[in-house]
Amino acid sequence: MLSAPALTLPLKRKLADLNVDEFLTSAFDSEGDEDSAEEFSEKYPDKEERAKQVKQKKPLRSKNEQNKGKTKKGKASEHKDQLSRLKEKDPEFYRFLEDNDRKLLDFNDSDSSDEESGAHQLPDHLEEMSGEEDHVDEGENKEEAQKKKKKKLEQIIVTIKMVEKWKSEAKTDLRPRLFHEIAQAFKATVATTRGEEGDDPSKFKVVDSAVFNALVSFCIRDLFVHLEKKLQLKPARGTKLVNPAGSVLWKKLRLDIKMYLNSLIQLLTCLTEATVGAAVLQHVNNIVHFFLCFPKHTRLLLKQCIVLWSSGEETVRVVAFLVLNKICRHRQDTYLNPVLKKMYISYVKNSKFTSPNVLPMINFMQRTLTEMYSLDVQASYQHIFMYIRQLAIHLRSAMTLKKKMAYQSVYNWQYIHCLYLWCRVLSTIHPNEILEPLIYPLVQVITGCIRLVPTVRYLPLRFHCIRALTLLSESTSVFIPVLPFSLEIFQMVNFNKRPGRISVKPINFAVILKLSNTNLQEKVFRDGIIEQIYDQILEYLHSQAHFIGFPELVLPCILQLKSFLKECKVSNYCKPMRQLLEKIQENSAYITSKRQKCTFGVADRQAVDKWEKQMKDEGTPLTKYYSHWKKLREKEIQLEISGKERMEDLNLPEIKRKKLEKKEEDKKEFKDLFDSDSDSEGGSVGLSLKEKSKAKSMEESSDENSELSSEGEEGEYEVQDDESSDLEGESQDEDKEEEEKGDKTAVQKKQKKGVQHLSQTDLKELAQGEDDIVQDLEFSDDE
Repeated sequence: MLSAPALTLPLKRKLADLNVDEFLTSAFDSEGDEDSAEEFSEKYPDKEERAKQVKQKKPLRSKNEQNKGKTKKGKASEHKDQLSRLKEKDPEFYRFLEDNDRKLLDFNDSDSSDEESGAHQLPDHLEEMSGEEDHVDEGENKEEAQKKKKKKLEQIIVTIKMVEKWKSEAKTDLRPRLFHEIAQAFKATVATTRGEEGDDPSKFKVVDSAVFNALVSFCIRDLFVHLEKKLQLKPARGTKLVNPAGSVLWKKLRLDIKMYLNSLIQLLTCLTEATVGAAVLQHVNNIVHFFLCFPKHTRLLLKQCIVLWSSGEETVRVVAFLVLNKICRHRQDTYLNPVLKKMYISYVKNSKFTSPNVLPMINFMQRTLTEMYSLDVQASYQHIFMYIRQLAIHLRSAMTLKKKMAYQSVYNWQYIHCLYLWCRVLSTIHPNEILEPLIYPLVQVITGCIRLVPTVRYLPLRFHCIRALTLLSESTSVFIPVLPFSLEIFQMVNFNKRPGRISVKPINFAVILKLSNTNLQEKVFRDGIIEQIYDQILEYLHSQAHFIGFPELVLPCILQLKSFLKECKVSNYCKPMRQLLEKIQENSAYITSKRQKCTFGVADRQAVDKWEKQMKDEGTPLTKYYSHWKKLREKEIQLEISGKERMEDLNLPEIKRKKLEKKEEDKKEFKDLFDSDSDSEGGSVGLSLKEKSKAKSMEESSDENSELSSEGEEGEYEVQDDESSDLEGESQDEDKEEEEKGDKTAVQKKQKKGVQHLSQTDLKELAQGEDDIVQDLEFSDDE
């Protein structure tokens, strides 16, 4: 509670006269501020005007802030007052300061004014930085650069002699100091491939390529053999790997081994040649137990091996998979799940495009991924379930949206290769109770993919899906209705229609998903469709040929094939389908005859399984035919994958056209005549025109001559030879008439024809009588 005297205190009182209660309860109003300003002006007369300006600008502050301001306010000003008092008390010392240390006396009270004002005020002119700090930083950087440069200058260049010396010493005794030097030299070797040494350069430097090869080969072949002897590692029990960390010398060599393994991973990232990369990976595979001692380096190694497994050369891919498999087998709990995830993502990325050259690599990735998923079925179930669910979600969105982009998210190579991968995984790991429930959803996704766009253009995609279902049904012994998808094609394609285009090169259905408009018009399209239907029906029925219900299974197929043979009029298409029908009927009759002798019922499942197993071991007519057909078909597929045409395997004789010797002889005989004609061509224009018109009329009248004339210049020569042989007989008849009649007009006609189409006898007569021929020629020109 406030006391009454405190409330009635006069407003204008000095702070020194107030007690504690009065001080706390009193309000610092403007009048109190004026008193404090008066006191301040009395104490510091030179600051009076500035204090008034500050008082007008600054707002009212709390009591604590004012107390702080009063404590801070007098420091700079008190120092100035001390100097002024020093001038009065000790003038000699003050003069000494003026002479020797003028800066101390020329005190700048800007700091004190800022403190007293309580607010920061910008100066009128900004001062530039002196640059001393920059010079200091530059100096430090220069010193560091000089140190690095000095270190580089101090680097020892590795020679062949040094490598040979290290080899001999390591063979006798691999001391920790020696291993440190070799690891440093190997680090310098890797730095040459990268082009940079990093923050911590090695004390060695490799310049020569021969030294590079010698040092790398020594480290890959012999170094860790000597190291394991030095560590005296105990042999591992069973399938377990040796643990190098249990050695006594491990602590001394640990850092150098770590540096070496890090350099080895960097070398893997830089190598481009397949043979060197495979050799380095083989070395890595031999020292995996050293990598397992360093989890960080193991993760880096796994990451690089996945890259090489998915995109490297064939040999590099194989060795990289061996490294991945070895690490995951011995550290399943730590590395298997992330490795499976990354391998699947890399598989999807590298299966975006498919060609005859890429297809073997995709098949390799499918088989190796299957082996990785078989390491831990429980962990694999979660991965497979999640990825099949993703495929189903894409299919559902495409079926609901019904747009082009949604269809493309399903009808692409990545989607098809993923479906085939999971079919291969489930069929390889079968029988397994954990993964068996995933068969049904996968089959539903594949059948939905077939029915999404059921058009002729996407028949290649349908064939890929049918092949995946056949693989799954054959391996898991689960009945999947595959035949209807193949038999539907007979209604989709009109095989009696004449092709619009003719193409010699067959269509490789293994590397396409969609047919173009030009493919649909070609004859090879229908040839390929018949071939694919034949292959896929035979492959599926081969897997079902030993079942006791085979006759009932193939009944719709037999009816469909019979109706096709009735409707189709092309013998090349009817022949393979008729052969397939005969093989199916033969196998059906065989199974029917065998099961008539059975004594058990259909409900006896064990007896049925035993009978089917016996039929499979004995073999059926269809399985025997399939084994023979498969060998021939594999050779044909290999030719297609390699990009070669099927006709190259057949040694067909080459058709060579014989050159007509008669033409060459005629050219030699008439050579002089052609030269004389070319000389007199300018003076006999009318004759040449008549020859052209006569030859034109002869070409129109003769069909044989018209065919030969289309062959070119040589064909025209052949036409002239034929005409000359025909006209030779005519000229002989006319000679007989001339002898009998002796008429001038007949002679003129004969000579006119002889000039237009001359034979050998006419040429001899022309050579004897020059005058008569000249007169006749002039007469014909006048006509």
